[in-house]
Amino acid sequence: MAKEYRFPVDIAWDGGRRTTARVDGKQPLRIATPPEFKGTDPDLWSPEDAFVTAAGSCLAVTVVALAERESLPLRSLAVHAEGGVGRRSDGRFGFVEIEQSVDLETESGFEDAGHALVAKAEEGCLVSVSLDLPVRTTVRVTAAPEPVRAVTA
Repeated sequence: MAKEYRFPVDIAWDGGRRTTARVDGKQPLRIATPPEFKGTDPDLWSPEDAFVTAAGSCLAVTVVALAERESLPLRSLAVHAEGGVGRRSDGRFGFVEIEQSVDLETESGFEDAGHALVAKAEEGCLVSVSLDLPVRTTVRVTAAPEPVRAVTA
């Protein structure tokens, strides 16, 4: 039998174009319409921010989980994600793509394994594989510099 999970979120209207999202046991997240769509609270997260964040952060935590499982030495990881919104092929206005760039630093000799691991993470990221739009990812894997060893006489 396949595993199934539920992720309940409660959203309450706060007035104007503002809401607050709540998940039991977690900090609330205030969300508002972005300025691009006549929002008046540019300092608050927007649903669009959350959507793109869901894809990028899912990729990041999947990379970390796989690195732990496969014993890939992970020195640093950064994911930049950007969603593109425009007219879709079905004529509706919405997200048409997400572009992500991954910067992963590992130890020397593990660069190829780092590239393979990110590719595997892309295939297993629950959020991205659930989307009906292209998610394009570029990857840069570097090796951490070797520590400088003191020369003793």
